[in-house]
Amino acid sequence: MTEALLALASPVFTVARAAVGALARDCVRLVIDEGVEGLRTLEAQFVASGIGAPGPPGPMLHVDGSEFDFGTEIEVALGGEGNQHVAFDGAVSGIEVVLGDSEPPRVVLLAEDRLMRLRMTRRMRTYTDVTDADVVRQIAQEHALDADIAADGPRYDVLQQVNQSDLAFLRERARLLQTDIWCHGRTIHLSERPSRRGAKITLTHGADLLSCRISADLAHQRTDVAVSGYDARAKAVIDERAGSSTIEAEASRGRTGPEVLERALGSSASIRVRDVPLTTAEASAWARAEMLRRARRFVTARGLTRGTPELTVGSQLRLELVSAPFDGDGYYVTRVTHTYDNVRGLRTSFEAERATLNEAA
Repeated sequence: MTEALLALASPVFTVARAAVGALARDCVRLVIDEGVEGLRTLEAQFVASGIGAPGPPGPMLHVDGSEFDFGTEIEVALGGEGNQHVAFDGAVSGIEVVLGDSEPPRVVLLAEDRLMRLRMTRRMRTYTDVTDADVVRQIAQEHALDADIAADGPRYDVLQQVNQSDLAFLRERARLLQTDIWCHGRTIHLSERPSRRGAKITLTHGADLLSCRISADLAHQRTDVAVSGYDARAKAVIDERAGSSTIEAEASRGRTGPEVLERALGSSASIRVRDVPLTTAEASAWARAEMLRRARRFVTARGLTRGTPELTVGSQLRLELVSAPFDGDGYYVTRVTHTYDNVRGLRTSFEAERATLNEAA
């Protein structure tokens, strides 16, 4: 029995908890995008002419509000029978009409997940005696969402949200700790990478992996990171450092970026000046996070698959037949874009990173 080289299984659209077959029938293009910074987005294009709806100057499909309107909850599942996964769950934020020259009219639906409300809420606010987990829980509660926290961090005497949206503020907190933030259903998650349980997926070049570009680069690698400041309460200088051992807990077998850098070019330190800590605990957490950020991106991969609906940010990849230095486990997916059209079907592009390069044979 042979398998089809191309499966054109249409996306399944569920609007206000009811499947809408007309949207699947008329969908000609779909893009779902997500990164580690949070906020999953959707763009879907539908042919707006058909039987009983010839288009301008006659009536058009999908624009009368009967199927979706602003704020309507929408869910999209991708994949064929037996391999279907929900790739998007959010609300409609935009509607467009595209009228081309000698082309059928199209209706474009734009949607975002529930972090959209955080993106649209801007504040001036001061938090006192809080952790990052406390801040996430408070903001989630204010938007009628739950919070799931799997990240450690220091306690701050004062945190200020200065003319920032709630989403931008949470992204800043996540950046300082190098944690992931995302929304699943009605729950905001803030998690360290080892605690994020993504699917384990194997991609093989020449089979499901159509193309890829993988790079190992020392440009931004450092052997240690220093964060300094002044603790006014203790009247003491703050000087915290994170070395190459910081990445070892996450690294798979092989040579880490700091290790390769020291062997090839010698020691190289980075001093952080962008953020000024007020306590030793803050400086220690930020130094560790900056070392993780750099070391995690020693090896980066960008690829395109035949369509992998189960692939999400946080998935753990194994790449095969991509050359000896880069084969194997340990790739962490940082961005996923699912695209569908009625010519090529489903395609999935991804970005991933790994802290190690395989040992030379």
